[in-house]
Amino acid sequence: MLGTGLAFLRGAGKAASTMAQRHLLVTLEVTSKDRAYPWVLHWLTEQARSSGSTAGAVAQHVTVDTISRRLASGKMVTHFEFTPCPGRHVMRYNGQLLMIDRVREQQTVDLSTGQPWESVKLTALGRTRSVFEEFLQDARDFATSKQEQTTTIYSNWGTEWRPFGPPRRRRPLHSVVLDQGIAEHLRDDVGEFLDSSKWYADRGIPYRRGYLLHGPPGSGKSSFVASLAGAIGHDICVLNLSEAGLTDDRLAHALTLAPPQSLVLLEDIDAAFIERDPRDRRSAFVTFSGLLNALDGVAAGEERLVFMTTNHIERLDPALIRPGRIDVIHEISNATPYQMRQLFLNFFPEDQELAERFVEAMDGANTSMALLQSFFMLNRHSASQAIEQAPEFMAGLREARGPMQQRMSEAVVGNSLRSK
Repeated sequence: MLGTGLAFLRGAGKAASTMAQRHLLVTLEVTSKDRAYPWVLHWLTEQARSSGSTAGAVAQHVTVDTISRRLASGKMVTHFEFTPCPGRHVMRYNGQLLMIDRVREQQTVDLSTGQPWESVKLTALGRTRSVFEEFLQDARDFATSKQEQTTTIYSNWGTEWRPFGPPRRRRPLHSVVLDQGIAEHLRDDVGEFLDSSKWYADRGIPYRRGYLLHGPPGSGKSSFVASLAGAIGHDICVLNLSEAGLTDDRLAHALTLAPPQSLVLLEDIDAAFIERDPRDRRSAFVTFSGLLNALDGVAAGEERLVFMTTNHIERLDPALIRPGRIDVIHEISNATPYQMRQLFLNFFPEDQELAERFVEAMDGANTSMALLQSFFMLNRHSASQAIEQAPEFMAGLREARGPMQQRMSEAVVGNSLRSK
């Protein structure tokens, strides 16, 4: 009789607990596969730091993520990021008590990263999920505020995009000097496109836009794309069409599933299809027709910005650069007098008169912006010294005679987006 009574009480307790969870509590689960997962962890840590004694175990029991990076000087810089460790925590958020349960599976791993599968479950009193909506919005805003001065570079791994190294500090748009009017036109055109999604939808036009920047090496094509991405608050997805194993399907998948608020950069597009053979059916490489279909085929994605760069526009097939695939084309040439003047003023803002003298001294020069920038870097401490060294610089350009100058430019600058 006693045993029956205890069993009844246990059953009643379990039923009451289940009833309470269904009608008196709300729960939210965020898995490690979800984009918001790191936002939630870092927001919990920030709340614990700012709440002090009311944060409970969240502030006391943490796990560490050690981040090290090497500066250009060779010095190693290390900092630590703390997040709540696996287990159960209690904290107060906006006057409401939250129970946080972080679970780390020991037997299950994410096959794409090799990391253990994790989840965070938030539980609160009540029957409305508004507290979770506010929590996630605050977590997103906190993460955005930390990243608002950086640009993340993504590279394609298998079927997903992954960050390539730590986020880069945004490069100011004015730091990349293009010829007069080009940067402004590109910035305004991209801005108008981003504000026109409804206009495209109302007219049944696919919401995507393509840009082609062509010109000699070192003219600032990729650098401008990086600075433009920072100006519009976008990240950059770098895709190498010559990569072995990149198939037509993978290419279409990558362009369709680019991360939100990002633009796709295809560098040196001419090098991917130097010899196009329609009989070449190698499955390990992307084909020319696969690229065309990925850009504007039936299955092509929308809400997409694509930038392409090339040193040799004459090598590109007309089918690639027709409207609908490439909507805006700009030549980014070697340094013009306008660019020389503006770059001089970037280094020496107060020396307008000396900037004019420098342009006169460089009259007739045929040099890339990358090589010109390296010249200013060597003379950055004195505008007068830059003027004095200009004739010697000009003499070196005349001796270089074209091809050699181009190789000098490439060697001096190494204009690769991944090293920015």
